[in-house]
Amino acid sequence: MATPQQKAQCVIWLVQTESVITVQRNFRRQYDSEPPTAKTIRHWLKSFKETGSVLKAKSPGRPRTSEDVVEQIRVSCVRSPNKSFARRSLELGVPKGTVYDVVRKRLHLRAYKLQLLHEIKPTDKIKRCEFAIDFLHRIDDDGNFLKNILFSDEATFHVSGTVNRHNCRIWGAEHPHEVIQHQPDSPKVNVWCGLMEDRVIGPFIFVEGTINGDIYYKMLTEYVFPQMEDIEAEKGLVFFQQDGAPPHYSNHVRAALDTRFPGRWIGRAGPISWPPRSPDLTPMDFFFWGHVKNLVYGEKIQDINHLQERIIAAVGTVTPDMLVNTWRELEYRLDVCRATNGSHVEVY
Repeated sequence: MATPQQKAQCVIWLVQTESVITVQRNFRRQYDSEPPTAKTIRHWLKSFKETGSVLKAKSPGRPRTSEDVVEQIRVSCVRSPNKSFARRSLELGVPKGTVYDVVRKRLHLRAYKLQLLHEIKPTDKIKRCEFAIDFLHRIDDDGNFLKNILFSDEATFHVSGTVNRHNCRIWGAEHPHEVIQHQPDSPKVNVWCGLMEDRVIGPFIFVEGTINGDIYYKMLTEYVFPQMEDIEAEKGLVFFQQDGAPPHYSNHVRAALDTRFPGRWIGRAGPISWPPRSPDLTPMDFFFWGHVKNLVYGEKIQDINHLQERIIAAVGTVTPDMLVNTWRELEYRLDVCRATNGSHVEVY
């Protein structure tokens, strides 16, 4: 828990910068520990304005666990889902029993087994750290930089309910990207989506069973690129992000991106390099696909048409507030990646 001096410093920073994210970043740098939540920082400022103090007044009796503590535990579970109750209790300064009750009874989170598909290599850490530092500098120089990035990705959906796991979660409200057994030759569809701070582009459902460079190029030039003019007229120049999947690396795909987004696309061999094995740094993986697949497979899929209907409906549930919160989480993850020299964000 924060000391009175740390609380007072956070209030000073918030008054000076008017940015909770900047306060959290300053806290992590100065005190080398997990920063308080945005809600907590705003509460300290509110308390100071009302009482002239950041200290909490004593209350009679034994009150129900405060919403502030519940929020701290929720954020802790989202950011570090694999921590034990004992470690979470120690770091938050909350009794272990309280942590357990909040996780199970108030947050309704469940425990899931892990299956990691990618292990970060030492060379990956260097690239991830350099990437995070570069992005944080760009954010400091241009407050709209992160808001103008279009993150993109493809995912495969099976009628039988099979999902490819990319994320690493234990305590969560959803079970995104779970690896389960599936029926041989189960019908499936491949889906592309793009995500910006204020909108979802897609879904684009591929009619082809397999995505190669030619199919991906056609989708980009006939579906994504035509939408960019209106978006850029509204928001300014857009940066396009993709991971290092083989179709993305095709020569004609990279040439098309060089033409449409000169110096402004992020990916393998792009003007801005995307670090390999970094699903924890893209909102497509740490938020979007898990949210969508949790809804799609909320009921048994009958056939391919039913599957496509469920996908379209699930994508439509993403709200502006979800995206704003996801972009805050993205900046937090970049800062953690920098502070830990490229380690996997969800370990911390």
